[in-house]
Amino acid sequence: MTDLTAAADDTARASVAASLFAEVLVVEQLARAMIGRTLPNGMQISHFSVLNLLAHVSEERTPAQLAEAFHVTRGAMTNTLARLEWAGHVHIRPDWDDARRKFVSISPAGRRARDAALAAILPAMSDVVADIGAERVRAALPVLRALRDRLESD
Repeated sequence: MTDLTAAADDTARASVAASLFAEVLVVEQLARAMIGRTLPNGMQISHFSVLNLLAHVSEERTPAQLAEAFHVTRGAMTNTLARLEWAGHVHIRPDWDDARRKFVSISPAGRRARDAALAAILPAMSDVVADIGAERVRAALPVLRALRDRLESD
């Protein structure tokens, strides 16, 4: 491979990378706006995300584990959890073996709130998939997962 060919490959790769990340960032902003508009009772995306994770794992998590899972600071997660606890959507209890740690679980009210939020946002998300085409969306998923896996390894 000549230096000219390598330079052309680097330029093409950089152009594809710039286009990919520009699209991902715009899609993320637009998806957040769409979901934010459809969430019920003033629920925020961060609240729904935490409730959704806790509903899926069906076991307690520490605030630090949740912060790591969402790639946010512990302070940001503490704020989100305080709001969820105030709303009655999560239970936060001390670790009986280590009083410095706490455990978070979803409450029955939190599960109902998560289910209501999911019911509110699914029609909008389903409309997007229907408009684009389920096969095209399925074809994009492996690339998006590979991108997420690569970025999570950093």
